[in-house]
Amino acid sequence: MHAVPAEVGTRTSIPSGAPSGTLVRRARLPNDRRTPAAARALVRSVLEDAGLDSLLNEALLLTTELSTNAVVHANTDLDIEVTADPSGLTVTVTDFAPGPVEQLAVGPKNESPDIGEVAERGRGLLLVDHFASRWGTVHEGDGKGVWFHLDHRDPDGAARIPVTADAPSLGALTGLLRSGSERQADEGLGDLATDLLSRLARLTGAAGAVLRVDRGDGMGRQLLARYGRAPRDNADTIRVPLTVHRPYAGELELDAAPVGYAQSLAVMVAERFSLHLENDRLRRADVRRQTWITFLAEASELLAQSLDVNLTMALIPQLVVPRLGMWCAVHTTDAWGRLQLAAATHADESALVQLHATLAESGPESLLARLEEASRLGTQVMFGAPLEGFAVPLVARGARLGTLAVGRHAKHRHDADEVAVLEDVARRAALAIDNARIHDERRTVARTLQASLLPPALPHVEGIGFAAEYVPTGSEVGGDFYDVMPFGDNRWLVVVGDVSGKGVQAATVTGLVRDVIRILVDDGKGLNEILHRVNRTLVQRGGGRYCTLAMASVTRRSDGALRVCLHLAGHDRAVLVRADGRTSFVGDGGTALGLLESITTPDAEITLLAGDSLIFYTDGVTERRRGRELFGSNRLREAAAPLAGYPADTMAARLRSTTINFSVEEPRDDIAILVLRNDA
Repeated sequence: MHAVPAEVGTRTSIPSGAPSGTLVRRARLPNDRRTPAAARALVRSVLEDAGLDSLLNEALLLTTELSTNAVVHANTDLDIEVTADPSGLTVTVTDFAPGPVEQLAVGPKNESPDIGEVAERGRGLLLVDHFASRWGTVHEGDGKGVWFHLDHRDPDGAARIPVTADAPSLGALTGLLRSGSERQADEGLGDLATDLLSRLARLTGAAGAVLRVDRGDGMGRQLLARYGRAPRDNADTIRVPLTVHRPYAGELELDAAPVGYAQSLAVMVAERFSLHLENDRLRRADVRRQTWITFLAEASELLAQSLDVNLTMALIPQLVVPRLGMWCAVHTTDAWGRLQLAAATHADESALVQLHATLAESGPESLLARLEEASRLGTQVMFGAPLEGFAVPLVARGARLGTLAVGRHAKHRHDADEVAVLEDVARRAALAIDNARIHDERRTVARTLQASLLPPALPHVEGIGFAAEYVPTGSEVGGDFYDVMPFGDNRWLVVVGDVSGKGVQAATVTGLVRDVIRILVDDGKGLNEILHRVNRTLVQRGGGRYCTLAMASVTRRSDGALRVCLHLAGHDRAVLVRADGRTSFVGDGGTALGLLESITTPDAEITLLAGDSLIFYTDGVTERRRGRELFGSNRLREAAAPLAGYPADTMAARLRSTTINFSVEEPRDDIAILVLRNDA
C-alpha cells in the first residue's frame, strides 16, 4: 500500500544513482484554496536552487493547473514531488480520490500551435499536453496523479514555447488561472466574475460575455457580471453551464464562435468561477442555518414564556409572518375533531379580511377541506390559488391538535430549508399549545378545589360588615383560607388561616382544619378547646404540615359596640382601624398549630365602636415582593388608615388593589384579606 505521510511539510533529497546536480523535494499539501500557491512556492524554490529559472513560467502555469484540479475535483490532500536535474524539471501531483485505474499515457511534446487542435483529456491535461515536453499519469497504491517534464532550453537559447499570433500568451493564461486565487470568501463575486470575463474576452477576441446565476431564491437567473456587449441572439455564441450544486445554477455566455481554443478557455473560466460560486453557496448555507437556529431558539423562548392558550395561538402566526410566509393561520380541533380558526395574520393588513373569508369557505375544494385532510392524515398538504402554500399538522405527545397553514410570498417559493424550519416551528408550536392547555386545565382544577375550601358567601348581619378578598396564584391550590360562621346567639366566629405548602396535600390539610373547626363550633366548644383540638388533629393527621390561624369571636353588645376576643396561633397580628383613622396592631402571638403537642394561645380583647374595623390577612400580603423589598405589615397599616369610614367590602377591595399594584410581578403566594367592621 502507498504510505501516506503523517505530517505536512517538505523533504529534500538526492536519489541514489541520480545524475550529478539532481534535486528532489516532496510535500504533502492540505485540501484548501491556498494549496496552489504553496505548490507554486515549492516549484519556484527548486528552480531557483537548480538554476533553471528559464522554466519558471511554464512550470508555475502547469503546477497551478494540476494542483487546482486536485483540490477542486479530487477534493483530497495532495502529494507533490519536484525533481530538477541538468536535463530539466519533472513535477508529479498525486491525489487520493477513489476512481478507476488510468492507463499510462505518455507522449512527446505536442507541437501544434493551436490549443483547440489538441486532444482534450480534461482541462488540466489540455495545458499539460500543450506546454510539457513529456507527461503521463501514474497509479501507486491509493494515489493517482499526473506528471510532466520540461526540458531545459536548447543550447541556442531559443524559447521552447511556440508563440503564434492566434495563440494566447503564457502570461495571459497564467493571469487567467490565478485570477481570484487570493480572493477572500466574503469578497464580491461580481467583481471576480467581471475580471474573469474581461480576461476571457481579451484572450478569445470576443465582443462581450455575460454570466448569469440563479441562487434558487425564486428570482430566476439574474445577471451577475457583464463585459462588453451582451451576446446577440442571431450570432454564434458559446454557452457553458456552471458546475454547482442545487439550488444554485448558472451559465456563462460568450459572444464568440466555438472554434479554436475559445470553447476550452470558456470551460476553464466557467469551472474556475464555479469553484468560487460553490464556496459562496456553502458560506450562505452556513449563515442561513445559523440564522434559522437562532430563529428557532428565539421562537422556542417566546412560546415557552406564555402559558395562556389563546395568547400562545395568537403568537404563532406573528412568528411566521413575514419571515417564512405571506400569511399564516392556526386551526385547532374541537371536541368533535372539527377545525376551528384560532388565529391568523397577513403581511398585508388590507388582505386580512379576505384571508378570513377564504379560510371560512367550506366545500370539497375549499382550503378548509385541505386543512382537514392535513389534520386527519397527519402529513404535509399543498394547496394552490388563491392562497398558494402548504399546511402541516400540529401534533404534540401523539395527539393531533390542529394545523399550521402558511402561504408563500408572490415571488418566492419555500426552499427545503424553509420547509424544514416551518415543520420545526409547527412541532414547537404544538408542544407550546399542549403545555398551555395542560396548564390551563391544572389551573382550572386548582381554582375549583380552592373555591371548595372557601365559603361561597359571607353572612349578612345587621350592623356588622364582613368582606373578604382572595387572590390565588399559579396552577396549584394554596393553603390560605377564611371563614365566618355563627357562634351562638348574637355571636360569630371569624377564622383566617394559612396551611404550609401548596398542592393537593396542602389543600387536604386546609379542608381538614376548616371541617374540624366547623364541627367543634357546632358542638358548642370554646375558642381555646377548638385551637387545642385542631392542633392535636394536625399533629396526628397533618402529615408534617402546620397551620397559622387567626380566630376571633365577635359578640354584639347592647350599646351597639362589638366585643372581639382574638386568638393568634402563630399568625400575623390584625390591624385595628378606628373611625377617626387611627391604626394599630392588635393580638398576641401564640404557637402555630401542628408543630408541638401543647400550645399557648393568649387572647386579646378588642372593642369595635361604630365605624371601627379589624383587618385580618395572610402572609401573601406582607410578603408581596418588589425586587428585594417586601410589602410588609407596616405598609398595610399605612394603606388602611385612609380607608377609615368606608364599608368593609370597599376596604377589602382597596387593600387588595394596593397589595397587587405594589409589584409588577405575579404574586408568589395566595393573598387573603378579611375585614370585620362595626356598621352600627
